[in-house]
Amino acid sequence: MNTADILVYNGTVLALDRDNTIIPDGFVTIKANTISSVGAKRKGLAKARKTIDAEGGFILPGLINGHTHAAMTLFRGLADDLPLMEWLNNYVFPVEGKMDAAFVRVGSLLACAEMIMSGTTTFCDMYLFEEEVAKAAKESGMRCIVGEVLYDFPSPNYGSLEGGFAYTEALIERWKGDPLVNIAVEPHSLFTCGVDLLKRANDIALSNDVPLIIHVSETKTEVEEIQNRCGKRPVQLLRDLGLLGPHFIADHCVYVDQLEVQLLAEHEVSVVHNPESNMKLASGVAPVPEMMAQGVTVALGTDGCASNNNLDLFSEMDTAAKLHKVSKLDPTVMDAQTLLRMATVDGARALGLEHSIGSLQAGKRADLIVIDTKKPHLIPLYNPYSHLVYAACGHDVKHSIIDGNVVMENRELLTLDVEDILAQANEKAKKVREWVK
Repeated sequence: MNTADILVYNGTVLALDRDNTIIPDGFVTIKANTISSVGAKRKGLAKARKTIDAEGGFILPGLINGHTHAAMTLFRGLADDLPLMEWLNNYVFPVEGKMDAAFVRVGSLLACAEMIMSGTTTFCDMYLFEEEVAKAAKESGMRCIVGEVLYDFPSPNYGSLEGGFAYTEALIERWKGDPLVNIAVEPHSLFTCGVDLLKRANDIALSNDVPLIIHVSETKTEVEEIQNRCGKRPVQLLRDLGLLGPHFIADHCVYVDQLEVQLLAEHEVSVVHNPESNMKLASGVAPVPEMMAQGVTVALGTDGCASNNNLDLFSEMDTAAKLHKVSKLDPTVMDAQTLLRMATVDGARALGLEHSIGSLQAGKRADLIVIDTKKPHLIPLYNPYSHLVYAACGHDVKHSIIDGNVVMENRELLTLDVEDILAQANEKAKKVREWVK
């Protein structure tokens, strides 16, 4: 007789497996932190310790935010409508220089609350004081990959670069084997990091079998600066330095030419596309269809709230699809199924987690969400993929399970005190207002 710790039933299961299996009136059973079965109807199942009735909604893998800066929730709406370099140099870097660990903790808790309540179960973070981000994710029950941002100039967290390498290696050692928290090595970009930094960061990543994550070719100005400084385009430089490989995750890649796309594909580099941030900062349109056509795994990210204003991956999917359709003047480009895979199984693949999350399959970790479809904007229903990408929003997520734990039920966040986090965030915002006077 089959038994389960958790049974989620009476919904349309979108497995996002290799065959894009859809199961009307389907169920998912969970034992401990693992999916034990996925099937049609409830027959043959013994009673579970806990049951969740999807009430005819969608049951699908939790969404994966491939690139963000969690604590930047506290900069939401700060210095909008500015070019990237002016925004970074005149606002972001100066206020970040005044942050401390407590500031990052509150911003990260706020981000985790926002992400869970909008369907994200895993995120990849690059920022300062990343120990606090890891702790916030652990407290909230979220899965994450986090890495301390490394620069050639002093950091308000670790001081000199040597301190940054020591901090990164300590993170790797401290969180080794954790079921939710993974660590990456994360130099900021080619325009803030010299060759020696990049090579050493790569050595640390390879020796510890963790990802190397860098902002790459986000703006035309950045590409021109690297060409003037090194005589090569960014991806070519990374190739010649020996950094490219399956462990490498490139964020943005807005300005990559045909040769660079080929290099990314040949070296099995994954890319994270951040369309709303790229649009808001007028950075440009990444050649995502071209990258995918060459076999590059492309995930989806929100970037930080200072350049996006929200962490809602449903909004990001919708924007990504429409951006590329209008850019190509082709309504068939970037279809809904492709976008949902980018936010789930391809996101897991890009982050090196495809064997444990990203699809609903027996043996994988139990990360899933339930979408309430009994809403005016979700009626009638013809195509589940179309609904999820073009009609649904984060507020439609009703239940969320991460690593076999129910972290949100009936829109109630169970792992964090949201009211307390909001109050703390508003207090930190008072400091930000003082910093930018």
